[in-house]
Amino acid sequence: MQDRRPRLEGKVAIVTGAGSSGPGVGTGKAMSVLFARDGCKVLLADADQARAEETAATIREEGGVASVFQADITSSDDCRRMVDAAVERYGSLTVLVNNVGILAPGNVVTVEEDDWDRVLEVNLKGMVLTSKYAVPRMIEAGGGSIINMSSLLGLRAGSVFESVPYSASKGGVIALTTSMAAGHGRDNVRVNAIAPGYLYTPMVSGMSDEDRDLRRRAAPLGTEGTAWDVASAALFLASDEARWITGVVLPVDAGLIQTTPLAMLQHLR
Repeated sequence: MQDRRPRLEGKVAIVTGAGSSGPGVGTGKAMSVLFARDGCKVLLADADQARAEETAATIREEGGVASVFQADITSSDDCRRMVDAAVERYGSLTVLVNNVGILAPGNVVTVEEDDWDRVLEVNLKGMVLTSKYAVPRMIEAGGGSIINMSSLLGLRAGSVFESVPYSASKGGVIALTTSMAAGHGRDNVRVNAIAPGYLYTPMVSGMSDEDRDLRRRAAPLGTEGTAWDVASAALFLASDEARWITGVVLPVDAGLIQTTPLAMLQHLR
């Protein structure tokens, strides 16, 4: 039997938020490592260079190709230079993963205006700016795949941590994704979103064991998600196997979006 051809052979990706925000593996790191394992050259973009360097070290130890670019994705100039760096270092750009996201507490009554502005700027405007410069380079390369990181909370209300800014921004990511998919389909640029459920990653590592267990039991599969589950979905969407898929919001959530609290009552008591 012949060896399997790497699924992302010949592709060049930018992954934003490629470093983990604390001990453990976040989605950006997991996607970057998995992409590199399957033949992709990866530009690891992060505001914190040291975090991205950790991801790069992991990839290089496994024999993959990756380099770091420090960037603030809310800066148009940084986004332009980031895209240019990927093309200069690796010859083209064919995959973009818009992965950066932050949280701020509060409902519509208690939220601080500065928090609202900052979350929308990072989570939504940042994706617009990176895509603004990435899409023309993908067109030059003959097409590509953009993966925008949304959330279950962009589709449904309900979390152990209330964050109206986060939910609103992730809902906006879905609208952005469908608009981009329609606008650039004829350019052979596919645009899809992933909506993770209740993953356990460094971003939520401060939650209590009780809350963590409740989140696990709320979904039909009754298991806890990790960054690697999201990375596997992203790998598929980045690959040519997904060549006929665009404008999709893919839940990676143990089936949680298909249920109501009462449907899972026997597992929550």
